[in-house]
Amino acid sequence: MRLFLVRHGDAHAGLRGPIAGPRGSRGLTDLGREQAERLRDRLADGRLDVDAVVTSELPRAIQTAEIVAPSLGISTMSRDCDLCEVHTGDADGLDWDDYHDRFGSFDMALEPDRAFAPGGDSWNSFHARVDRAMRRLAEEHLDRTVMAFCHAGVIIASMRILLGDGPDDRGRARLVPTNTSLTEWDFDGERWTLRVYNDANHL
Repeated sequence: MRLFLVRHGDAHAGLRGPIAGPRGSRGLTDLGREQAERLRDRLADGRLDVDAVVTSELPRAIQTAEIVAPSLGISTMSRDCDLCEVHTGDADGLDWDDYHDRFGSFDMALEPDRAFAPGGDSWNSFHARVDRAMRRLAEEHLDRTVMAFCHAGVIIASMRILLGDGPDDRGRARLVPTNTSLTEWDFDGERWTLRVYNDANHL
């Protein structure tokens, strides 16, 4: 199996303004649409044969996939909540300033079992969810090529899960996938191999 993880285009999401869960997400910016169009144009040469496209359930990933998928000859896409960014629970849609007032500030990696907000993910539950998504995609798409439109956190979590102890936000290095970049994993039925990370040559 070949699995391409694609980070969504630039979006109205970040550490300012509303927390962009399913309710708070406003989708792609104009720049994000342009980035997705550049990836679409890059893939239009037909050299990459993709069998299936799957997206997270967040608008920024869905919109990116809707722009790119036609260049792959794919019109039907499935959605997988396990590919979503950290579930924000009761904090979804709150302004970040209100979040800090209501739930307090903390480092998820240092308190790995503490939820981001009630009904949301903890560090450990988020990584378990990404692990589950990777395992399920491998089982359902053996000997196929899948392109999954997801989020920076999902891509980074795949690195932590599959490569073991590696750089994290507390270390001397960190991973920052570029918007609409491609990360490629291969699965041979037993082990995963990282082929490409953060390929954003189309930008």
